[in-house]
Amino acid sequence: MLGVKGLYALTLLAGVVVGQDAITAAGTNFTLTGDGMSYLFHVDPNSGDLISDHFGGPATDFTPPAYILPWGWHDDLSNTRREFPDIGRSDPRLPAIHIEHAAGNTVSAFRYQSHEIVAGKPSLPGLPATYGEAGDVTTIIVQLYDNVSDVSAALSYSIFPAYNAIARSFSITNNGTRNITIDRAASFSTDFPNVELDMIEPYGDWAHEFQTVKRKVDYGETTFRSSEGYTSHTHNPFFALVSPTTTESTGEAWGFSLVWTGSFLATAQRFSNGYVRVLMGLNPLHAKIPIPPGESFQSPEAVGIYSSQGIGDMSRSFHSLYRNHLSRSKYTHQTRPILLNSWEGLGFDINQTSLVNLANEAEELGIQLFVNDDGWFGVEYPRDNDTMGLGDWTPNPSKFPNGLQPYVEQVTTLNTSTPLQFGLWIEPEMVNPNSTLYHQHPDWVLHARNHQRTLTRNQLVLNVGLPEVQDFIISTVSQILDSAHIQYVKWDNNRGMHELARPADDYTYILGLYRVINNLTTRYPDILWEGCASGGGRIDPGLLHYWPQSWTSDNTDAADRLTIQMGTSLVYPLSALGCHISAVPNSLTGRTTSITYRAHVAMMCGSFGLELNPSELDPSEIDLIPGIIAEAKRINPIVISGALYRLGATEWPAVQFVSRDGSQSVLFAFQQRYRVKPAPPPVRLRGLDPLARYWNGLDNQTYSGSTYMNGGLNVGWERADYQSRVVWLEKV
Repeated sequence: MLGVKGLYALTLLAGVVVGQDAITAAGTNFTLTGDGMSYLFHVDPNSGDLISDHFGGPATDFTPPAYILPWGWHDDLSNTRREFPDIGRSDPRLPAIHIEHAAGNTVSAFRYQSHEIVAGKPSLPGLPATYGEAGDVTTIIVQLYDNVSDVSAALSYSIFPAYNAIARSFSITNNGTRNITIDRAASFSTDFPNVELDMIEPYGDWAHEFQTVKRKVDYGETTFRSSEGYTSHTHNPFFALVSPTTTESTGEAWGFSLVWTGSFLATAQRFSNGYVRVLMGLNPLHAKIPIPPGESFQSPEAVGIYSSQGIGDMSRSFHSLYRNHLSRSKYTHQTRPILLNSWEGLGFDINQTSLVNLANEAEELGIQLFVNDDGWFGVEYPRDNDTMGLGDWTPNPSKFPNGLQPYVEQVTTLNTSTPLQFGLWIEPEMVNPNSTLYHQHPDWVLHARNHQRTLTRNQLVLNVGLPEVQDFIISTVSQILDSAHIQYVKWDNNRGMHELARPADDYTYILGLYRVINNLTTRYPDILWEGCASGGGRIDPGLLHYWPQSWTSDNTDAADRLTIQMGTSLVYPLSALGCHISAVPNSLTGRTTSITYRAHVAMMCGSFGLELNPSELDPSEIDLIPGIIAEAKRINPIVISGALYRLGATEWPAVQFVSRDGSQSVLFAFQQRYRVKPAPPPVRLRGLDPLARYWNGLDNQTYSGSTYMNGGLNVGWERADYQSRVVWLEKV
């Protein structure tokens, strides 16, 4: 990846640069062009303000704005479509930037100064962001200045033409002599004209992640946020705007995604003139970020993607962009080992003997990676339950008398011809009050002076914004990883932030977290890292930059997981999710489904495995596992790199993957509830060559791509709930 200086060195005079077809500047009229999208904005010659012109399908000309009567209270900026709206002048709508200046006032007036176009994309210091070389992405940096406050802004727009994607961020520099404060910062801001739009918004909770709701963008604010310090289960830093008639495969859709792991705010605000302002950025409740003289604030990056071919096409663009230009792990494009995690099988009731026995059972089934979950650490406060030991990352001597190394070696040499890999669970950002670490450093946790420190799941949050805490985590985790041959790490986080002493503590914490994870993933690139936060509490683009997969949900019930996985796929590739078969009746829902159904739901994700004790399985289920593992290995490559299509109806959902070269496709079809009437609809496939012919494994017949896509397949269901089919198609 080119550094900033390297990228700027590619800049040529007069706005003529490599990649000039992606970004052009006619004076101060700027056009960003994707394969099927245009983004246009210009500088108002009188105010110096940046004006939004168009974000949508291909457009080549700048046309006059809508005429609005210049009478009444709302004139000038109130009726202007703006790119970087401030606050305190004649625009009463929500701002993208809100600064409290040294004198105490909060009025800003940024005016255009200059711009430059560069091939490629500069990195963001200390922050995760999309990346790319010349030919993949082109960037324009627009410099603005507020002469009154002596504050400058640099707006960055990067276009990835192949994905119809715009990545935006900005920096604010304090050129004065006293502190200023950032009260609000929206990384992506643009104003749509008066068009009818609906918002598709994710919502949820623990074990109920990534449900979706669709609502009209009406007058006022259509908004949601996370105030939990992290992106959270409750919401996710993503939403889509769609035309009312848009479907999965037709119509206009715009997706907005924030590359950030902390609290955030997402808003679509319709004003009295009908204009819709889109804002995606930090949550102002967790802002008030001080910027000393001579220093700068850098906003996280936000990505906007346009599709003229429905919600599904928007999703596939996000999937491809995030796999190819955000996630940087060596495993992002590799198939993943099939694993068994000890948690649902053994819980805290573990020792070296029981774990080696479990690993041996896993190895006999064909498992490739054994993961030791919670309960392995703590000396003075042994981790026998969730009230003790967090923070004390020393193997418990009564469970592992000789430490991790002999135990790990025992697990990985059960079969010398195909050694079992070993993985470990950690939760480095948290501490129990019943721990040696807390008694030594009670000041290391997030707290607000003398206010009571609120426990959630019997634990407190270490203040990762403190450099000494960052260094402790880096050192401690490094010691663990150096102590034994550990090839996989599950990094958990089991509560949100409370008692922030200052609103900006969240921003500082997340910057510290990125420093920690960047350090460790760079130091140990051969480890497969998986993120977890009580399941899907921190599935976000910020962490996807550092590790290739996240645990989708603590709810392993296959019927619920199907909904969760489909919702998550709106923006994240299923290749970035971990999904396992668990025992039945399910520990959360009490539901019993077949092991085949559970397996098919889990195979749809990049990391497939088991979350159970094999000795407790029914013999008939044991007999099926070798075939399930073989099928999962066959499917994994197409999940890792293929294009995803969401198909089907409510009671008969389906997901299809098409290989990158188009030669193969695999269909996952489900019947959630048997109905006497009506008959199940045919499954109409997508993404095939209409003129080519494909053999399918359902009826062993060959049909044209157009037949599969327009006529569809009648899967054929039995009279039972929770059925599934996997159907392969091969181009002939």
